[in-house]
Amino acid sequence: MTIRVVLADDQPLVRAALQMVITDTADVQVVGEAKDGAEAVRLTGELTPDVVVMDIRMPGMDGIEATRLITTGAGTTRVVVLTTFDDDDYVYGALRAGASGFLVKDMALDDILAAVRIVAAGDALIAPSVTRRLIKEFADRPTATLPQRTELERITDREREVLTLVGKGLSNAEIADQLSISVATAKTYLTRLLAKLDARDRVQLVILAYEAGLVARSH
Repeated sequence: MTIRVVLADDQPLVRAALQMVITDTADVQVVGEAKDGAEAVRLTGELTPDVVVMDIRMPGMDGIEATRLITTGAGTTRVVVLTTFDDDDYVYGALRAGASGFLVKDMALDDILAAVRIVAAGDALIAPSVTRRLIKEFADRPTATLPQRTELERITDREREVLTLVGKGLSNAEIADQLSISVATAKTYLTRLLAKLDARDRVQLVILAYEAGLVARSH
């Protein structure tokens, strides 16, 4: 099945580079291009793509607001935020707005394409460098400002362990190794957490783990 993509970036060269690499693939197709957030929202409504590759800093409506409007709409379109290191202050806002992936523009085009496939399949992805900065963002926040999540009362001690490791950025294989369980069992715990915590994907679990204070904060 072909993955239908909308590219949203105010830089024509960026869109052209992405368009070029996508044109050479059989399973991904660019169905629209937007130069700002408002156009991205409009095209998503008209074209119902599987994935929007979204820049953050764009004239008029930025990528965070556009992401929020797209992910809270009636459709099933998912958003991958693609930006520069200078935009890392916006990581938290983009993920809270509903982005399923956060990538940086200096990644190889093939890696960006792989991320589109991952997100289209229903999973989530954050570049390792962005994960580190996300961790620092939460580490810098006073614990007192973190909201309490009553949903956490419904999870088991083992599920809490898994959630903590997800918050630290570990993969399913790494979680399995850490807890001496199989990868299949780790995936089962992840599925249970998504259901119990009403989380859309792994990104939301990472955010929840930090908001709940499950990941140690250190400077």
